Amino acid sequence: MPAKVNKVYIENSVYIKEFDKWINKKKFIHNKQSLPPFFKERDIWWASIGINVGFEEDGKNDNFVRPVLIVKKFNNEIFLGVPLSTKLKDNKYYIQISVTDKTVSALISQLRVLSSRRIWNKLAELDKGDYSIVLTEIKNLFILPFLPKQEGRG
Repeated sequence: MPAKVNKVYIENSVYIKEFDKWINKKKFIHNKQSLPPFFKERDIWWASIGINVGFEEDGKNDNFVRPVLIVKKFNNEIFLGVPLSTKLKDNKYYIQISVTDKTVSALISQLRVLSSRRIWNKLAELDKGDYSIVLTEIKNLFILPFLPKQEGRG
């Protein structure tokens, strides 16, 4: 049976999501036998984040990769990461940072847990100032407003 073509329409253009190709690559990544690379917080690595649903950020090229900032390392196998993009937007979910002398966006709304098996090559290390800004904005994203105090019945 031929693979179903999944199309997403974005601003009058068509982006075809190749889920079947991603599934095959994902199986390969899952079955990797090599030791995970040494990584740490503030590192930026090319990571296979795959083809995702709807408007979740996708990876690109044959390895479905995108630069990912390591926000929190839990252990050698798993970390909390934020995908990066060259697209710059003026909103609270696109935090502008400098990577290898280029301004990029940290997509903090796309924060997710990733396996170290997904990372390929180290791209850079984010400077402490920009890293601090990203952490602050992530914290602000998760601060929930206090609920209004409810009146008692007495």
